[in-house]
Amino acid sequence: MAADDHFSLFGLPAQFDIDTQALEQAWRRVAAQVHPDRYATASPAERRVAMQWAARANEAYRQLRDPLLRARYLCEQAGIDLQTESNTAMDPAFLMQQLQWREMLDDARTDAAVHAALQAELNDARQQMHATLAMLLDERRDYAAAGTKVREWMFVDKLTRELAASRPPG
Repeated sequence: MAADDHFSLFGLPAQFDIDTQALEQAWRRVAAQVHPDRYATASPAERRVAMQWAARANEAYRQLRDPLLRARYLCEQAGIDLQTESNTAMDPAFLMQQLQWREMLDDARTDAAVHAALQAELNDARQQMHATLAMLLDERRDYAAAGTKVREWMFVDKLTRELAASRPPG
């Protein structure tokens, strides 16, 4: 079994907008081929290789089924260094949006209505980012711009997790 990247491992086109059912079916096929139980009577080396392929298939599936991780993977495959720890440059409008969301998060800790409103805004933002990344990655092949959008989505995901952890009383 040979595959240069996650997409070719599953026989899928290397694109952001993928058929998630086809991904799951392909993962199940690959996982069945390399499942360690199939190699129970094989040599230790063959069992080790099967375990490595199973781990690779599981990691590839984990990355491709999550839209943010899939976008990040595509950018990295195209040679874009996302510099997630050091590159904080973002669109000024998005920076202003971040400030507004942070203020809402503070209020959401004590106000259920603000909590629900922020949750809705973040869901909308994720949907918009998904659509934008589909266009940037699949249509324009603009990986640099997609990298910027991936970093924005990472902020939205982090804020979403913080919001989930800060349920208002009552």
